[in-house]
Amino acid sequence: MGILTSLAIILLWAAHLAYMLFYVPMAFDNLWMYLHILLQAFLYTGLFITGHDAMHGNLVRSKKGNTIIGTIAVFLFAGLSYRRLRKNHGLHHKHPASEKDPDFYTKSQNFWKWWSVFMWRYLTVVQLLIMAVLYNILIQYFAELKVLIYWALPAILGTLQLFSVGVYWPHRKPHLAEMGPHKARTQQKNHLWAMLSCYFFGYHREHHNNPGISWWQLYKTKN
Repeated sequence: MGILTSLAIILLWAAHLAYMLFYVPMAFDNLWMYLHILLQAFLYTGLFITGHDAMHGNLVRSKKGNTIIGTIAVFLFAGLSYRRLRKNHGLHHKHPASEKDPDFYTKSQNFWKWWSVFMWRYLTVVQLLIMAVLYNILIQYFAELKVLIYWALPAILGTLQLFSVGVYWPHRKPHLAEMGPHKARTQQKNHLWAMLSCYFFGYHREHHNNPGISWWQLYKTKN
C-alpha cells in the first residue's frame, strides 16, 4: 500500500504538472487555471507527506526502500535533502515545540516570521543550485511566466499548507495541558476536511502519539 500510494502521488504530481504546462493556457480571468494551481499545490503537499512518511519508515519495510522513495519525493518537491529533513524531523519529535526543535521558533509566534525562519532553516546552497538548474531547463521549453505560475507557485503554496496545518497551528503557543507531552493540538473529527487540509496531519496529536502510522491510516487513530 505504501508503494502504491507513493507512486500514485508522484505520478499524479508529474502528470498534472505536464498537463498544466502543455495544455492549460495562461488566462487570469479563467477560473479553471486557479483550480489547477490549487490542485497542483495539494499534490506538492502530497510529495512532502510521502517523504515525511518515509522518514518514519511507514512506506515499505526496508530502510533503503523508504530512503529511496523519500529522497525522490522531497527532491521533486523542492530539491530538498532527505537526510537533512530526516535528522531535523527526528529532533522535532524528540523535542517538540522547544528550543531544541528545529521546526519551532521561540522568538516569535507571528505566522509570517515563523514561516520565514522555518523556510530559511531548510534552505541550502545545493537546493538553490538544483532549483536554478531545473528552472533554466523548463524555461527553454515553456514561457517563463508559465513556469513561475504552474511550477514554482504551487510549491510555495504547498509549503504554506504544510507549515500552517502541520507546524504552526498544532504547536503554537500557548501550550495547554490538554495538548499533552508532545505540545500538539488536533483538529476535530472530520475526515474529509482532515484529508483536504493536509493529508490528515491536522490530526497532529494523533500523529505524535502514533508516528509509525502511515498518513492514509492516521484517521483510524482519531478518537
